[in-house]
Amino acid sequence: MSRVLVLAVTALLAASCATVGPATIARDRVDYDHAITTSWKRTMLLNMVKLRYGDTPMFLDVSSIINSYTLDATLSAGASWPSAGGPTVSTLGGNAHYTDKPTITYNPLLGERFTRSLMTPLQPAVVVSLIQSGWAADSVMRMMVSSANGVYNRFGGGARARGADPEWEAIVGAMRRIQASAAVGLRVENEQGRELTVLVLHRNDVTPEISADMRTLRGLLHIREDAKEIRVVYGSVPKHDNELALVTRSMLEILIDLASTIEAPETDVAQGMTPGVRRFEGEPAEGYRPLVRIRSGDSEPEHAFVAVPYHGHWFWIDDRDYPSKGIFSFVMIVFSLMDTAPKGQPIVTVPVS
Repeated sequence: MSRVLVLAVTALLAASCATVGPATIARDRVDYDHAITTSWKRTMLLNMVKLRYGDTPMFLDVSSIINSYTLDATLSAGASWPSAGGPTVSTLGGNAHYTDKPTITYNPLLGERFTRSLMTPLQPAVVVSLIQSGWAADSVMRMMVSSANGVYNRFGGGARARGADPEWEAIVGAMRRIQASAAVGLRVENEQGRELTVLVLHRNDVTPEISADMRTLRGLLHIREDAKEIRVVYGSVPKHDNELALVTRSMLEILIDLASTIEAPETDVAQGMTPGVRRFEGEPAEGYRPLVRIRSGDSEPEHAFVAVPYHGHWFWIDDRDYPSKGIFSFVMIVFSLMDTAPKGQPIVTVPVS
């Protein structure tokens, strides 16, 4: 019996002294990643819905996660042997206490960070780089650019709401087909201390259809027919006939435009809580096809990629709507690119007791 007690005490003490930290990494890293990603998606969707209703957007960053684990173990043991021939009495007891106490710090997006992240227009070089890296040219242009060489894109919300110029769809369609043919390259030059982005039409062995698209694109943008290199600049009007002048949007403008096509409940529209989706001259009879389709209803959806409640209704993106999911995820990536103000990096600290 004494040997059994010694072995039990030794085993319990060994368990209480075993390290806890490493074993938690495989579980907690994935769990926190999932939780932060899900909350980030819900925050983005909620702020888009707020803008649809004229409400104030607010972004909170998870700046740090400090998780504290505590494992306490106690053991009591005893034994007694009465006189010979009597029963042998022994006792063994113990208890363990495990505590998981996360401390999460949030930083609101205010001041300089708000201005830089939401109010500053994207650099034209960012737009061109995203297209060059493989994002669909028509989607990037529709979402991020207000005008190209004086040809205006559609904008659905706010005082500047307007329909797209007739040439716009032809421009972005030609850009998408030229992009797919890999006939356009990108070069970054340094001119008088500033970076200059240059589009290079570097292939001559293109199909007749792509050649026609290049001629169409040059003609609609008033770019010289024989221009092999096109300088990309910020502005409403180009200075030279080999320039592509882009007026790009800020992140706030992107969100306002995407929010303007949210399918708000008819009762809210009828009561004046939010305007209806605008229709402009020249758009298809069946209505404008939004980049991201955000639906609404009175109950929580079953198949949602992301869903949030607001104003007594649910708003969501259907998990079976792959194009909308892709653009929504792309918006969040762009938002990260725009957050350039100095700040401390998120820190994950896991003290173990």
